[in-house]
Amino acid sequence: MDGKLAVIGLGSIGSMALWQASRLTQDVVGFEAQAPAHARSAVGGDTRLFRMHYRGVPDYYPILERSRDLWAELEANTGQNILTRCGGLSIGTAGGPYITKLLEITRTNGAKHEILSREDMAERYPQHNLRDDDIAVFDPNAGALRTDLAVTAAVQAAEANGATIHINTPIESMTETADGVLITSGEHSWTFENVIVSSGGWSQRLMPDYLKAATEPNRCFLTWFVARNPLEFCPEKFPIFIRISGERSMYGAPAVDGATVKATLDGRGAPAEDADSVLRELTPAEIQETTETVTDFFPGLVPNIVRSDAFPDLFTVDGNPLMGYLNDQSKIYFATGFSGQGFKMATGYGEIAAGEALGMHTFDGLGFARPQRFKAL
Repeated sequence: MDGKLAVIGLGSIGSMALWQASRLTQDVVGFEAQAPAHARSAVGGDTRLFRMHYRGVPDYYPILERSRDLWAELEANTGQNILTRCGGLSIGTAGGPYITKLLEITRTNGAKHEILSREDMAERYPQHNLRDDDIAVFDPNAGALRTDLAVTAAVQAAEANGATIHINTPIESMTETADGVLITSGEHSWTFENVIVSSGGWSQRLMPDYLKAATEPNRCFLTWFVARNPLEFCPEKFPIFIRISGERSMYGAPAVDGATVKATLDGRGAPAEDADSVLRELTPAEIQETTETVTDFFPGLVPNIVRSDAFPDLFTVDGNPLMGYLNDQSKIYFATGFSGQGFKMATGYGEIAAGEALGMHTFDGLGFARPQRFKAL
C-alpha cells in the first residue's frame, strides 16, 4: 500500500482536496498530469467570481458559506491575497426571470443583499450602461478569486503538511482491487486505500460508461478589454458582475492587474471533442457578439478584445457536479463535473471530498451531486 489516499488532478478542486486531506493525514499523494495551474487547465484565466448570490439549488449555500471561511483560512495559512473582496452585482430586468429567481434563492438562504435601482446604479456604479427596466442586486460578500495563486497556494500548503506530489504524471488506468485502488502511469504503478478523481475535463478517461454518458468536455472562453480610465474599473470601484439583460448577457471582474477588465459572454460553453482539443482562438461570431455586448454595456471600455483564451471543463447533463463514491463498496471518489461553476466553492468541495474519502465524515446535503443519480440513465 502506497498511501491512504491519492488525489488525481491538482486543479480547481483537487488542489483543495489535497490541502484538506493533508490536514487529516500525512499519508496522501497528489498526481498531476502536467503541473498545478498549468496553462491549459480549467484554472486558467487569472480570476473567477466568488459570490453568495446565484440561481440554482438552495443546497449550494452552506457549501458557499464554508468555502468563504476556507478561502480566508488558505490566505492566512499561506500569506497570499487570493480573494479580492470587492462585492458583486447581479444585473437584469426588474421582474424578469433572472432577477426573480436569484432573489428567490437569495431570500430563501438569508444571504445579505441590497437591491439597487437604475438611479442607484448610475450614482454608485456609473461604469454600467443600464436599460430603463434594469435593476441590480448587490452582494457585499462577493469578490474575485485569483485562480493561479489559489491552486499553487493550496498545493504548497499540502506539501508543507507532509503530502507528496507527483507532477508530469498522467494517470492512465485505475482498477479497484480487494486491497484498494491500483493506478498506473507509464511503467509506474501505485496502490492506495482510496482515490479521489478530480481531473476536470480529463476525468472521463477514468469513469465508468454510465458517467461518461452523463458528462461532456466543454470549451469555455474568456475575454479582456482595456479601460479608457483604469481607475474607474479598479476593485475598489468596480465589483464583479453578472448581467442578463434583454437578449444580451455577460459576466466579469475588475482590473486586478491595474489595466485590463475581464468581460466575457455568459453561458457560452460549447461541447468539445475532448479536453486536449479545445480551440483556443475565438470564432468571428464570438468576437462580434462580445464586442457588441461590451459596446452596449460599458462605454468606459475600449471595444476591442486585447486578450482572449479558452479552457476545458467537464459538464454534466444536469449542470450539477459529481461528488461521491460510485457506490457503497467503491473506493473511488469522484469530485469533478463542476460545469464551469465550481471554483467559488472549491475550498468547500475540497474539504467535503477529503473528509468523505478518508472516512472522517459524510456531508448530508449532497443528494443533487452524488454520481449514483446517473446510474439508471
